[in-house]
Amino acid sequence: MIVRRRRFRLEPYVEFAKRAIAREATYRFDVFTELTSVAIRIYLLRTVWVALYAHNAEPRGLPLHAIVTYSAVALLMGLILDRDQTRALYDRLHDGSIATDFMKPISVPLSFFADGTGEVLFHALLVVPALCLALLFVHIDVPSLVVLAAFALSFFLGYSVGFLLNFILNCTAFWTFENSAVQLIVTWLTDLLGGQLVPLVFFPAALAGVVDVLPFAAMFSTPLLIYVGIIGPGRYLEVMGFQLVWIVVLGAIATLMWRAGAKRVVVQGG
Repeated sequence: MIVRRRRFRLEPYVEFAKRAIAREATYRFDVFTELTSVAIRIYLLRTVWVALYAHNAEPRGLPLHAIVTYSAVALLMGLILDRDQTRALYDRLHDGSIATDFMKPISVPLSFFADGTGEVLFHALLVVPALCLALLFVHIDVPSLVVLAAFALSFFLGYSVGFLLNFILNCTAFWTFENSAVQLIVTWLTDLLGGQLVPLVFFPAALAGVVDVLPFAAMFSTPLLIYVGIIGPGRYLEVMGFQLVWIVVLGAIATLMWRAGAKRVVVQGG
């Protein structure tokens, strides 16, 4: 018997991304309030850091203008990344519609990735007006084109780590009815240990050594430290290689969980 391989087509996944962009653009008032919120938070963070630096010694390699830039860029990254791009997987598992997805001539995980990427691209576009609003209140350093390119690549790798982490968490819905508590814990750990709120260079050396090897740092801290120059060009391959290691590890775990969960759906008849 001759088995023909299904030819991969990119068009369906492009459509998934377009639909996600259109969906996110529907709630225009939410978009406006989110932009305003980001600008206000950047201003408040600048005020806090100015007060802290006025009464404490300046950390080596991270002067006031650098920490203000770090906080502003972290908030702008949060505008893009602080969302669960695979929540639809959890919802579809709960309402049973995932069974029909298995019948479609597409890769279901890749469809979630395309949908999440469309959502992220829309919010990435919001960074431009958010940055313009932020510049009314604070000065943000702009690095060289080489650093910006390295930051962009590291940012994409961090996004991929976050996507896989969320995918794994939502895959647990194959076996559990509720994962909101675990999701909340992971979100809290990402905010605290990912360097989004406070740079990891502020942590005690022993703790920072442990936190640096966790996937949370690969999501936020690595691209942020590249942007402000704490991680120089000589370490780009090292830190991005570590991000790639987490992508491979999490990708393998996600693949195993997806295949086991998909087999469970097929065996139980959806």
